[in-house]
Amino acid sequence: MDYQHIIYEQKGPVTVITFNRPEVKNCIGTRTHRELIDAFNRFRTDDAAKVAVITGAGDSAFCAGGDLKSNFNATEPSDHPDPDQAVLCPNQPADIARHDRGEAPGILGPSRWTDIYKPIIAAVNGIAYAGGFEWACYADMRVVEEHASFGITCRRWNIGLADGGSQRLPRIVGMGRALELIITGKVIDAEEAYRIGLANEVVPQGSSLKRAIELAEFISSLPQPAIRADKEATIRGFGQDLREGLRIEAECFNRLFSNPDSRAELHEGLRRFNERDHPDRVKGGAKTPGIVRAEME
Repeated sequence: MDYQHIIYEQKGPVTVITFNRPEVKNCIGTRTHRELIDAFNRFRTDDAAKVAVITGAGDSAFCAGGDLKSNFNATEPSDHPDPDQAVLCPNQPADIARHDRGEAPGILGPSRWTDIYKPIIAAVNGIAYAGGFEWACYADMRVVEEHASFGITCRRWNIGLADGGSQRLPRIVGMGRALELIITGKVIDAEEAYRIGLANEVVPQGSSLKRAIELAEFISSLPQPAIRADKEATIRGFGQDLREGLRIEAECFNRLFSNPDSRAELHEGLRRFNERDHPDRVKGGAKTPGIVRAEME
């Protein structure tokens, strides 16, 4: 696909996907929707792509949500042959039924995809409002610039959440905080986002992408099968009773070690551990964030 509304860049094992409509605060229209679906499918099927970073072009907006003029002016049902590329028309019963049945990928891109178990990091470089807030929640981690802000600002226009905000936000910050933000539509700054657990890190203006890529490169340096198995177990097990959650964890763990490639990486990891052939075992050279063992030995 020829991307016009996003930028797709491969930086070694790190994929950077940029909302690229700075003239409209990187809001997502029907073309952007299709490009995001193509981009995330490309990321999840590319064996060389280990971690994705999503961000916005410019220095004022991560994403301001949906392009209301583009998305809500649609009056004809989509006849695109690929249902994942079909744009939902809010005025067509067939499209509404397809959305209700869970057969649509989302309103603003593939927000309903829950089976991408590769890590995703959001570099939030400005406002993240409405659907943009939902896209920030789609990521596993959020590196947030000090001038950024978050808000369910669609509240004032009687537009509901349709790209996972009502489901992902409570899982990130808890039900009480999520309902406060969802019901009031209040806007919070980066420090408040960090205080309630929405932001994982707050960084100076202009540095979120650099920091997110740095973090992504570190994650990419680790063995990937266990990361993906554990992310899958965490996502699928969340909200289940403990017994079912443990069953899911066991399923993912056992599938991990039934894979020949994973077993080979396990044997190499055990060799490095036993032979102390690991950067964390080198005094002053530890690479695992927060580890102090190398300094103690």
